Amino acid sequence: MDGTHPIWRSVPMQDALARHDAGAVVRLVRRAAEVTLAELGEAVGYTAASLSRMERGKQPMRDVVLLRRVAQVLDIPPHLLGLAPRHAQAVPSGDAAQRPPGTTRVGVEPLGEEGEDPVRRRNLLAGLAGATTNAVFGPIPAAAHSPARPSLSGLEDLLLYRRSESLRGPDPTPATVAAAVDAARRDFGACRYEALARALPSRIALAQGLGADGHAEQAATAAAELYNTATRLCIKLGEDGLAAVTADRALTAARDGADALTIAEAHRMISSAWRRQGHYARATDVAVTAAQQLAADRTTNKTERLSVQGNLFATAAYTAAKQGDRHTAHELIAEAQATAGQLGHDELLRGTIFGPSQVLLHQISISHLLGDAGQAIEHARRVAVAALPTTERQARYWIDVARAFGQWGKPERCYRALLACARSVIDCRTGLIEAIALVA
Repeated sequence: MDGTHPIWRSVPMQDALARHDAGAVVRLVRRAAEVTLAELGEAVGYTAASLSRMERGKQPMRDVVLLRRVAQVLDIPPHLLGLAPRHAQAVPSGDAAQRPPGTTRVGVEPLGEEGEDPVRRRNLLAGLAGATTNAVFGPIPAAAHSPARPSLSGLEDLLLYRRSESLRGPDPTPATVAAAVDAARRDFGACRYEALARALPSRIALAQGLGADGHAEQAATAAAELYNTATRLCIKLGEDGLAAVTADRALTAARDGADALTIAEAHRMISSAWRRQGHYARATDVAVTAAQQLAADRTTNKTERLSVQGNLFATAAYTAAKQGDRHTAHELIAEAQATAGQLGHDELLRGTIFGPSQVLLHQISISHLLGDAGQAIEHARRVAVAALPTTERQARYWIDVARAFGQWGKPERCYRALLACARSVIDCRTGLIEAIALVA
């Protein structure tokens, strides 16, 4: 919105600015620009209903990512929405009075407090994106701004065109199907996404073939678990439309005879797919309902039940944070934390992890989404990174730490977190390069 527009001098705008009411500022500018809620929602990835609640003060507008998108779309000066410049100077290390509680100097560790040598910092940031990428991954071809993503064409063909019988390799026996499911879990946990994308179609076909040989329950469970893994892969690769299809296939397969745990995990994937498409209220409801239903189930192993139930609450909490609903996000992550307390330790079950450290990972993400970068780092300090059971979890940790430091205006710490991530994983390069943009 042009700085000379009358809206900036209007009494309602002056009142909104005086009250630091970001929602009211957005509403006034949006209307002056003749942009509808639906148009703004499509541009920023939120529903019109959610934006309407935020504009009217019925729901807090605190998601920093959302605020930055709105500011860009409506051409609102970021500081009017309470946003600091992306490259704001970090607090000098000697200013203890302004240092966030619990932050200490620990040399060059990613979570320590950096010394602010201005020349060194400028030189570091000047070549950050290219230098980091080249040093860690080797040169990227000039025609490509990001690494080629694993092809999902085989999975698409299976879902849309091919008969599964044409894909099967070994005979579908309980042993070969169990091995296929385990292999898919290992590939995902190790971030071997390209290998996973290639192998998933034949593995799913193998599981489906088992049903024709009289093992209906095992076939349903295996197919559902493989489709769940496919959904997680699609989400990692940003293929949200395909994720919605695979999540639906997972739930359909699970309902053909799988146990309550597999059905609940399929509901979690449905929730994630809804969230990725901006349907936050529906996504939260799906996950919470599944967790409550599972809590009443006594046909499954207690440890496995608590693990799946806790992940459902954590997923719902993350979704509420994406919507900017601070109260619900905190309530649900508290439920997840209580469930993790009953377990007492992390469990890697059926390829899915839950426990105290996983709650901390979600708390980092939730704090970041709610604009609490300092709190996100405080949660991060409590994670024993080396003890996280898979490469995928370690990569997620470091990328979330990088995002939090980027949000906090500490690009050098963001950079160091990315390097720590690079040391732990090479095959998750897509997520790393996306995160490098935080400081570029």
